Amino acid sequence: MARLTRLAAIAALTSSVYGLDLKADSSDSIKSVASTIAQQMVSYYHGNQRGKTVGLLDSPPYYFWESGAMFDTLIQYWHLTGDNQYNDIVSQGLQAQIGPNENYMPTNQSASIGNDDQAFWALAAMSAAEAKLPESQGNPTWISLADAVFNDQVARWDNSSCNGGLRWQIFALNTGYSYKNSITNGMFFQLATRLARYTGNSTYSDWATKTFDWTTAAGFIDAKWNVFDGAQASTNCSEMDHVQFSYVAGTFVTGAAHMYNINRSNKWKSALDGLLRQTLSVFFPDGIAYEVPCEKRATCTTDMHAMKGLLAHWLVDTIQMAPYTSDAILPKLKSTASAAAATCNEGACGFEWSTGDKGGNKTDVGYEISALSYVQGLLVGEAVGPVTASSGGTNATGTSTGSGPGTSGTTTTSGTGTPSATANAGSIVGAAIYTTGPVVALLGSVAWLIL
Repeated sequence: MARLTRLAAIAALTSSVYGLDLKADSSDSIKSVASTIAQQMVSYYHGNQRGKTVGLLDSPPYYFWESGAMFDTLIQYWHLTGDNQYNDIVSQGLQAQIGPNENYMPTNQSASIGNDDQAFWALAAMSAAEAKLPESQGNPTWISLADAVFNDQVARWDNSSCNGGLRWQIFALNTGYSYKNSITNGMFFQLATRLARYTGNSTYSDWATKTFDWTTAAGFIDAKWNVFDGAQASTNCSEMDHVQFSYVAGTFVTGAAHMYNINRSNKWKSALDGLLRQTLSVFFPDGIAYEVPCEKRATCTTDMHAMKGLLAHWLVDTIQMAPYTSDAILPKLKSTASAAAATCNEGACGFEWSTGDKGGNKTDVGYEISALSYVQGLLVGEAVGPVTASSGGTNATGTSTGSGPGTSGTTTTSGTGTPSATANAGSIVGAAIYTTGPVVALLGSVAWLIL
């Protein structure tokens, strides 16, 4: 604790001298710094420029998934800060990449898209529904897009190896098709939990439970709540790759929090507490977020630069689903936000926050996604909770069979049945909570525990 306090103090001092001047207990300061970083992040997006593709970051170096993650980060930015200046490009981007079957499998990605890539866009659509991002007449609703991806992935559930689970890749010719990994199954788990909470449809929660139980039984999550990367289907998942990435743990943490929000059962309380405790221990060794597999050796790839930010995003969601977790999470968000801001200037943020490295001349949208997610996360105590269909959101039918088949792509083994009905338009007045102070206001709150 003493070391954490010293690091936070150094980071706060450094941010005021060298980096962005973040005062972590001031809403105005947090919003100002978040606004600067958000502007930096959006500067990487050229989708609305002539000759570029609406909805996509430049490729190379960025893959399809990261565009969806950026839009999801901007939805959270709007939700937490109230600044809606980017909402139009978010809506345009999310609609532009839905593909001919309205399931986030656009033809421009057909050769390389994986299950996890598709799920990132589904989660962005889910966030749009939960935040009540305005929907355009004539376009599919946000919840229907998320539901379409869910049904696609249900149809790809593969019982031919490892007693179940999703493969990383969709198409058999793609590298990674033989790999079953935690991020793919964890993203599906999270999507199912959020659809369950939003719609009240138990089919989604049944699939969430099935996925989580398979993940633990297959050894992807161990008895100490470590979340490992994955295993080869060709060996029946008998040889585990034990590398641990922050965002992989994060998707299971927030999924467990959503399930706890739904039913408050001992099973999900135990899972949430165990996953959260181990995640904070592994990825915040000195109180500041740290990408364990690559950061010390400076070997993080472009994809890995956003992972710490995804963890922050989902920890913020976890607080909203299970407010008691704020006691453990908020100190980590606060110390990391201060350290991240210390590496930022008016043009870019650094990545190795625990050392104060400003990244030199390196720039990357993932740096901005990560820094922004921690800074804006400090406002969680001022934010309203995510809506559901019955508390202000789009009136979802909630009739998913959860049995596929998906509307496009190939399946590894089959589900049977028909796709779910899409959601219908309509809304009611949303509920809100009123709080004071950016960090401490949520402590002890249970207003959004059960909706």
